[in-house]
Amino acid sequence: MTKTAFLGLGVMGFPMAGHLAAKGYDVAVYNRTRSKADQWAKQHKGVVAETPMEAVKDADLVFACLGDDPDVSAVVGAALDSLKDGAVFTDHTTASPSLARQLHAALAQKNVGFVDAPVSGGQAGAENGKLSVMCGGDERHVEKARPAMEAYAARIVHIGPAGHGQLCKAVNQICIAGVLQGLSEGVHFASQAGIDIDRVLEAISGGAAQSWQMENRTKTMAADEFDFGFAVDWMRKDLRIALTEARENGARLPLTALVDQFYGDVQAMGGSRWDTSSLIRRLNHGD
Repeated sequence: MTKTAFLGLGVMGFPMAGHLAAKGYDVAVYNRTRSKADQWAKQHKGVVAETPMEAVKDADLVFACLGDDPDVSAVVGAALDSLKDGAVFTDHTTASPSLARQLHAALAQKNVGFVDAPVSGGQAGAENGKLSVMCGGDERHVEKARPAMEAYAARIVHIGPAGHGQLCKAVNQICIAGVLQGLSEGVHFASQAGIDIDRVLEAISGGAAQSWQMENRTKTMAADEFDFGFAVDWMRKDLRIALTEARENGARLPLTALVDQFYGDVQAMGGSRWDTSSLIRRLNHGD
């Protein structure tokens, strides 16, 4: 069995590591909160490591799914000297392209491959093994990690060199932000006009307005339900990455910047952990 390590057992990492174990990989897991790692070990076949260094020792493939740039930097820094010669470190965190490029260069000096591989599909995609993975890095490293990633991914695309996986994820989040604001305004308009939202959805979901967000979030938006899904705090982090990169490459993102401000309004309403579809709350209940 290929020896693997998985660092970070949040709502995404927990099931992703579980799929690796279910596919027969020898998995060592590390999580900052030990109780979560112990919980994982009770449900899946694998071992719990006390530190990142212990987890990655002798691992051919290392995977991480963490929170933000500082978390990734800290974990990679802690594990650096314990990484196996020739190993591949795949980071599924949505982090900055600049960090990905830095880590690619630093790990190359240790003869360790680095793949920036943020994912899309949310918690449901992770639990069902149907994530989309967008990869940046050297092709040979992506291909070495690919069979393991197939345990939890339905689609794996090599976008380009180091940092390009993160750039692709920024595109993903830019598109989602715009769609959700438009959908929020559409549902809000329907509510104000007094028309049946179920019939509206039936009528327009088969046409050009159709989207994943429409299919999966329209009814909960109309019902004012947001205690699930991808949190506003995380979306603002992702949009911050996109807007920072845009300032550096000259891209103009006026709608993204505006929706980011709208999410700030949602946070001020107490919605930091609400699903990103909660943009409609500021239309329905904002001042």
